[in-house]
Amino acid sequence: MEKPFGFVVIDKPAGLSSHDCVNRLRKVFGIKKIGHSGTLDPSVTGVLPIAIGDATRLISYLQGSKAYTGIIQLGSTTNTDDMQGEILESKIWPLISENDINYLLENFRGEILQKPPIFSSVHVKGERAYKKARKGEKFDLKPKKVTINKLNLISWSQSKGELLIDVDCSTGTYIRSLARDIGANIGCGGHLKKLRRTKAYNFNENDSILLPEKSEFYQEKNRPKVLNPTIFFKHLSSFKLISEEEIISWRSGRKICFQNNIKRLKLGQYNKVEDSIFDNKNILVLDKKEKILGIAELGEDFEIKPRVVFNAIG
Repeated sequence: MEKPFGFVVIDKPAGLSSHDCVNRLRKVFGIKKIGHSGTLDPSVTGVLPIAIGDATRLISYLQGSKAYTGIIQLGSTTNTDDMQGEILESKIWPLISENDINYLLENFRGEILQKPPIFSSVHVKGERAYKKARKGEKFDLKPKKVTINKLNLISWSQSKGELLIDVDCSTGTYIRSLARDIGANIGCGGHLKKLRRTKAYNFNENDSILLPEKSEFYQEKNRPKVLNPTIFFKHLSSFKLISEEEIISWRSGRKICFQNNIKRLKLGQYNKVEDSIFDNKNILVLDKKEKILGIAELGEDFEIKPRVVFNAIG
């Protein structure tokens, strides 16, 4: 039986960690080589791409932003910057209009400096920040640059002090930090009350399925469909290997020159025709049937240099 290879996109339920979802799928597929492409906190729901089999080697080549819808609760700050933590301070939120809120949100659009939550996986002197925070240690985290591509106010409840927002942001952005900082900017503090991820890289809600139930373990007919990874790497340029000789050469780890076959190079969706084809060094290598054979590096000497080779020979 052919080994499963590709991605399963889970609509992660609340209460489970990303690692819990990976473990569930390991039992469903009966293989250990499974990994997720970005942690979601247990309380967060939504799009969780999980690589199956050798597709785990493709995770580091994913590109794109992430998108969320979330509720910010004004009037209280917590030590975790979400509702899972202890309340540090409470204040009455001001009487404020949607127009005023949108004006304030402008401070958080585009490239900004953001300080991660102290309860996060950031490394501090070789140790995760959340571990130091749990021990009551005092430390400071350096702000880092993140990009907020879109930040829309969907609705504002004056009576509840709740902001419903829609965010599209760069990888590494903490929505908990965004909630904390928006509350601080308004002047009453705030924390993240609820969050759902609607997109991760090129994976979206339409690709997602419910996590298989425990009762479905080991029943092959109930295994979720594994999606072809090629459709999620359209940001990369691609090159097709036509002959069996080329494929054997590729699987043997040899460089392939394409100077006389440049028409077989298809530019990725983020590359403009007038741009250099060498702007993105990574390239998807395919066979005639669009099956992914691996990832290569494009050389300026018109060579494809293997970086990830599937079904390697020797």
